[in-house]
Amino acid sequence: MSEPASISFGIAQRYASAVFDLALETKSLDSVEKDVDALAAALAGSDDLRELINNPVYTREEQGAAIAAVATQMGVSSIVKNTLELMASKRRLFAMPQLIAAMREKIAAYKGEVTAEVVSATALSDAQKDKLAAALKESVGKDVKIEAAVDEALIGGLVVKVGSKMVDTSIRSKLNALQNAMKEVG
Repeated sequence: MSEPASISFGIAQRYASAVFDLALETKSLDSVEKDVDALAAALAGSDDLRELINNPVYTREEQGAAIAAVATQMGVSSIVKNTLELMASKRRLFAMPQLIAAMREKIAAYKGEVTAEVVSATALSDAQKDKLAAALKESVGKDVKIEAAVDEALIGGLVVKVGSKMVDTSIRSKLNALQNAMKEVG
């Protein structure tokens, strides 16, 4: 892990611990979990939001006002809104992606869940996600939360990551393996 990444990770862990403890104390963990998912979706879908949190040209006040407006518009809980405003005042918004990841880990550990990152060539339906989650639960022995993404370059199949294990059944990887085998032959 590079030094800037480890600094972001450390900052995010401290904020995540504080938010998690507050959420437990106020019995609002479900609300905070929804807020974290909404923030992740907003961050993934908005170039402007990524620009806001990563660009040092914006002043503390500009970042604070903008993130407060975003949080209000999204309707996030006061715990999450106050945390984002505090991060802006301390010039720590750049650690938001790591905060989201750390919060997801803490919530999943508390609930006894594991997260499976699933990449497919086309979007999975809810029924497919449920079936995959059930199959992974049998294998892992814990409830599995699916984080789905789409990569059309896979052509077909899935790439599933649970913890340090990865299963790649994509057509792209099979074609690459076949191509390597053909190179060895000829």
